[in-house]
Amino acid sequence: MFRIVFFHPEIPGNTGNAIRLAANTGCELHLIEPLGFSLEDRYLRRAGLDYHDLAEVRIHRDLEAAWQALAPERVHAFTARARLRHTDVSYAAGDVLLFGPESVGLPSEVLADRRITGRVRLPMVPASRSLNLTNTASVAVYEAWRQHDFAGAGSGQPLADQQ
Repeated sequence: MFRIVFFHPEIPGNTGNAIRLAANTGCELHLIEPLGFSLEDRYLRRAGLDYHDLAEVRIHRDLEAAWQALAPERVHAFTARARLRHTDVSYAAGDVLLFGPESVGLPSEVLADRRITGRVRLPMVPASRSLNLTNTASVAVYEAWRQHDFAGAGSGQPLADQQ
């Protein structure tokens, strides 16, 4: 499936929600240190609820370690400074969806990294500055997954209703 990467995430609740997103979509979640919280943080645990055991979460000491572990063919860096909309990308299995810290987004040096194959944005009204990190990741993941006809998803019906 797809690989969600949070570069220096700052807010534990967002990362907890991303754990839930990864568990429910079959994505991997990769977190690049430094993190703005402890993995033992109660807000992280509360937001992730019981999904921690269902999600594949990996921690990387820095971006270079993440690139080595991921060996990505394509990396879509999400930034409000991009021209390409998230719906204009043809996503492939294994693509990396890269997101920056909540307070500042991806820094210029990360956006300039040679492994970034595209910069992508979500449309917003002109007066808006940014969306919540996990909301942005969710929109991106579901668009990428939709393009693959939600491969691996169940029917969405309770088991008693399935025929």
